Amino acid sequence: MGQPGQVFIGPIIHSLSTSDLEILPRALLAINGEGKITAFLKHVDPDETSKTIQAPNLPQNLVQTHYLTPGQFLIPGFIDTHNHAPQWSQRGLGQGMHILDWLDAITFPNEARFRDPEHARRIYTSCVDGFLRQGITTAAYYGSLHAEATKILADLCLAKGQRALVGKCNMTRNSPDYYREASVEDSLRATEECIAHVREIDPEGSLVRYVLTPRFAISCDPEVLQGLGDLAKANPDLPVQTHFNEAEQEMNATRELFLQFKCEADLYEHYGLLPPGRSILAHCCYVSDYELGRLKELGCGVAHCPIANMTVGGGFMAAPVRTFLSRGIKVGLGTDSGGGFSSSMLDAMRQAMIASHAREVQSRAEDKGLSVDEVFYLATLGGARVCGLETNVGNFEVA
Repeated sequence: MGQPGQVFIGPIIHSLSTSDLEILPRALLAINGEGKITAFLKHVDPDETSKTIQAPNLPQNLVQTHYLTPGQFLIPGFIDTHNHAPQWSQRGLGQGMHILDWLDAITFPNEARFRDPEHARRIYTSCVDGFLRQGITTAAYYGSLHAEATKILADLCLAKGQRALVGKCNMTRNSPDYYREASVEDSLRATEECIAHVREIDPEGSLVRYVLTPRFAISCDPEVLQGLGDLAKANPDLPVQTHFNEAEQEMNATRELFLQFKCEADLYEHYGLLPPGRSILAHCCYVSDYELGRLKELGCGVAHCPIANMTVGGGFMAAPVRTFLSRGIKVGLGTDSGGGFSSSMLDAMRQAMIASHAREVQSRAEDKGLSVDEVFYLATLGGARVCGLETNVGNFEVA
């Protein structure tokens, strides 16, 4: 017979845009047995009884009706646009370190442990469960460089019902010998193996999709970047995620390795890693006018990680979110919890406001601080747009 439909009646809050937050005191949300919204009535007369309230598009004999009690309300699930799943076990370590030093001292030794599938299963189980408990129902995950561990992460997301973009990190240079892929060929072969696995366990991509994941240009030989760009071109269903202009130390190192490019936008675009509307760029703390134009034209999405930006990396790194929004560039929030003190999206929302108000002071009021309405949008619908999932999640509008 299948699962019964669900009807929820009570206060519902969601975003329609950055400036339009709907707060509905008494609305009705109808969900079928497959978990899809079939109807959303924004106003239900409080005088109507349960017998007179019909569940649109659902058989009346297969419906469970829930009336929200005082203090309860519904919001969309939070969307984490930038998350390193292996770093769940290192949260809060290395605060105040420069980014490349933090990677060498804290992150690479931790991520190397994911060569053990049992360790990966244990940590990833805790990770996915932990984010679901905090209301993060969709996440863009970086795995380690290990294909087997990445498959386990994808399996767990699917089994636990978390919508996820899952990618194996590509890393062939500038990391320790114990945590580096053996060759360009091995890196690309393992990537294709992971793509095939994700497509096998979720052929329609209904919950889990693969995302091409060069960790950042520093960690990839040019041949790896080109190979991933070729995969992106041949597979228009695959998004791409990487780190972008995160910290001055990282940007200087990138320029030294790729002297032929004047900026990271040109670098990634050259290798086909900014496919129109499919790239998720983490951090973007420093972005020139030229790069802003490229990000807008290519439909790139920015994963803003205010907690990590202001605790690991070196210096005060508050991304120009107001500028992104004013230019029409897609922006969402990321917890990047391994690089910060909290894995909570609520904390990311608070810190986004703090960082934006600090930028307002720095810019002498040119960059206005973010409002509560705006950071709620970033945590929900904005994140959905960054991940290319706005037709599925982000608010309660019926698709």
